Amino acid sequence: MNVDMPSPRALRWLVSGSLCAGLALAWLVDLAALYNPDGRWVNWMPVLAVGPLAAAGLLPVRRPGLAHRTGAAAALSLATTAQVVVTVPLSNGSWGLLETGALLALLVLAVRRVKRPGVTVLVVAALAAAVIAQPLRMSLGADTLTWSFLLTFAVGAAVGLGCYLRLLDARRARAVAAARHGERLELARDLHDFVAHHITGIIVQANAALAIHESTPEQVQPILETIARAGSETLDSMRRLVRVLREEEHRSVRPGEMLGELAHLVSAFSGDGGNARLEVTAAARGCQLAPEVETSVHRVVQEALTNVRRHAPGSEVTVSVDADGDRFRVEVVNGSPATRAAVPAGGRGGFGIVGLRERLHAVDGTLTAGPTPDGGWRLAALFPVLSPVEGSAA
Repeated sequence: MNVDMPSPRALRWLVSGSLCAGLALAWLVDLAALYNPDGRWVNWMPVLAVGPLAAAGLLPVRRPGLAHRTGAAAALSLATTAQVVVTVPLSNGSWGLLETGALLALLVLAVRRVKRPGVTVLVVAALAAAVIAQPLRMSLGADTLTWSFLLTFAVGAAVGLGCYLRLLDARRARAVAAARHGERLELARDLHDFVAHHITGIIVQANAALAIHESTPEQVQPILETIARAGSETLDSMRRLVRVLREEEHRSVRPGEMLGELAHLVSAFSGDGGNARLEVTAAARGCQLAPEVETSVHRVVQEALTNVRRHAPGSEVTVSVDADGDRFRVEVVNGSPATRAAVPAGGRGGFGIVGLRERLHAVDGTLTAGPTPDGGWRLAALFPVLSPVEGSAA
């Protein structure tokens, strides 16, 4: 039986909604538990003011920053505890579930997201002290120590959860960085082939100019203009692709053979148990692309087919290649799979799309990916169409 996993956005909304509902329920419990039948609130400030203000620190706003919001919540809670201990009869003191829950949630967020270690330690210590000190508002007896002791375990659990989430974030950041670095290495390995293609054309034109400069000097100027354009194109390719030094040999798409390589990819995918077809329009066949763009087109289709084989086996795949004006478009769409192994790359947990975005950014292209209404997946890429340079080597 197929069970579709919720999208990352839907999951975030679900978690946020559950947290808001839980905090609202905690506040209602506080109001019901601390109301005096005689018509008076028992020490109303912790319930009606401190708890909601602490919960407001969980709002996803950029200003003030998380460290300032958590520090302010901890300071407010500690100040309230000191005020209650000093001015309110101990039997009438109180603290609420909303305040405790909000402070523990802020504790998790602080451990997870506050970047500077010193600030993290300071904020976490203040929040922990605020939570553990809350029972002091009720009494100074054995019950206070018992509640404080139990809240210590809650604080430890919140710190542990925050550390775990921080570790997951760090692992994901390293994985994203590794994917980008790997794609940059792929671009660097292609640099030699691209530059060799352009320089070959320049050499041919220069030799032609040397051969005819005495017999037909009027033809030298157009050849020199072509050499200048080829040199500019070479520098443009190097500007987009020089990220790291070439480290090892790598087979790339030769200029002019991109459509044949795409047909080979689709054929190999179909021969390996898949069901794919390639659609190329006449406008796409007439386009002239820079060599690094041709390699990027090949890489996009290769990654898309790999993801289909991995995450949507048995689904039908259509690879469409088209051109519209100065943009070259590649689209890979697969239908709903018979059995879903995992969320498609580019959704939750995949880093292949990260590398593709890095590559397309280097060649001034754009990439979009997302689910289709029928349960499949769509990946589309737009590339610039460049004017051909006369006399360049094929």
